[in-house]
Amino acid sequence: QVQLVESGGGLVQAGGSLTLSCTASGRVFTIDAMAWHRQAPGNERERVALIRRSGSTDYADSVKGRFTISKDSTENTYTVYLQMNSLEQEDTAVYYCTAYSLGSPHWGQGTQVTVSS
Repeated sequence: QVQLVESGGGLVQAGGSLTLSCTASGRVFTIDAMAWHRQAPGNERERVALIRRSGSTDYADSVKGRFTISKDSTENTYTVYLQMNSLEQEDTAVYYCTAYSLGSPHWGQGTQVTVSS
């Protein structure tokens, strides 16, 4: 099993920056990739960014050039970060960390990001 703990959400003005963190523990050696998803009220959950164990990344078109996903790993933990710059009101959502382990997703509890005008 993989356990995820997220942190870093909050309230920020448009144009500002926030960094989200997510630390995985447990069977971290089974993790193939980690990602951040988000869900705004009334919207479907969408994947924002993904980073593979190799370090290669994918981004949603809506965040390219503004968000950066990165990772750091030790023997027993696997941490992923989402640096969010030039935030827009449309980025307001609950952000979820996801770990893909042996083909199955594991979800964090979510952290609220609110961007004010």
